[in-house]
Amino acid sequence: MSTQTSIFDGGQRLQMTESIELTVQSMQAYGPTHDHWGIAWSGGKDSTATLTMICWLLDTGKITRPKTLTVFYADTRQELAPLAISAERIMDELRDRNIAVEVVRAPLDKRFMVYILGRGVPPPNNNTLRWCTRQIKIDPMEEALRQRLDGIEGSILMITGVRQGESAIRDRRIEMSCGKDGAECGQGWYQQVLPNARGLRGRIATLAPLLHWRVCHVWEWLKHWAPEADFGDWSTRAIADAYGGDEAEELNARTGCVGCPLAQEEKALETVLRNSQWSYLAPLRGIKPLWRELREPQHRLKKAGAERLKDGSIAKNPQRMGPLTFEARLMALDRVLAIQFACNDAARVQGRPEISLIDAEEEARIRELIALQTWPQGWDGDEPTGDTVMETVYQNGAVQPLLFGKES
Repeated sequence: MSTQTSIFDGGQRLQMTESIELTVQSMQAYGPTHDHWGIAWSGGKDSTATLTMICWLLDTGKITRPKTLTVFYADTRQELAPLAISAERIMDELRDRNIAVEVVRAPLDKRFMVYILGRGVPPPNNNTLRWCTRQIKIDPMEEALRQRLDGIEGSILMITGVRQGESAIRDRRIEMSCGKDGAECGQGWYQQVLPNARGLRGRIATLAPLLHWRVCHVWEWLKHWAPEADFGDWSTRAIADAYGGDEAEELNARTGCVGCPLAQEEKALETVLRNSQWSYLAPLRGIKPLWRELREPQHRLKKAGAERLKDGSIAKNPQRMGPLTFEARLMALDRVLAIQFACNDAARVQGRPEISLIDAEEEARIRELIALQTWPQGWDGDEPTGDTVMETVYQNGAVQPLLFGKES
């Protein structure tokens, strides 16, 4: 008596054609239930594979075209150069197909560089100040969706590049249906409510049609299939190369912001620099050390004593470290601009694409905010610098005098 095995069993691996067929089934099952589609695109490997796959399925008639399709590109202004440059090329290719593309960016004063160097907010960290992802990516995307929904009737199906990968499916750490909103196994992770989207409940459903794809299938699609004329002639090879292509490991195939303050190691940038075409970007190695340097006490202000809150209580950390000094901001601005100049000077010599860490509008706004003596809320600018020696004040108001007293 033989036992039929599932494609999700540990002993059997999904083949490329099977992965594509499951994606087709996913789109056929849920696409027609929504008149309007949106594709959330970050420019990374999974979302780009999803975007180009859906467009190919539409072009070949394998799935039915919706009334409207909008691609929302999350431009954080911090992406690795190969991804940002490829995204620009792919956006041109989308527009050539008459597909609407909306570039989603944070408002000027909330962009990463402006927020740090102009407003003086310290670089994010993993402990107490992880502000970046929501501010430069999630909040702008939610606002773009709100505006899109204002222009249509009914709901919108947001197609995402969420992908669990082979090991998670094999080990059943996630069931691809889980009975979630009636989805069937193998049909992607369909949800009728967009998670954590404030004020958007009931009008957005999400679908991850590449949830089941193995990472090697993503590389195969981006590097060999999608660039071919029969599959869309997309500019995706550089994206696969940015991750290390076929040599990249599932868990290490991650990219983030250039010089990400939250990452322990700069794996993504180092992978890019190993490619001779992108070696001219080596000055970017100087960004992460700059963010670490800006966290040092001499570059920041701190509260001098027992800060009282509106309810009369004393703040939990009465001598907490705070924003960057104007001198630190100007120093950092000069360093970033110097890194940008060094990369672009080499790019011009080699005939390679230039990069933009801080554009003219952002630089002007940073200098304007400094000239206006802008401080984050709750700070006046007359606080001492973080390296100032002073008596310790505890949350209960107790004071620990200096051991040897103040120097005269």
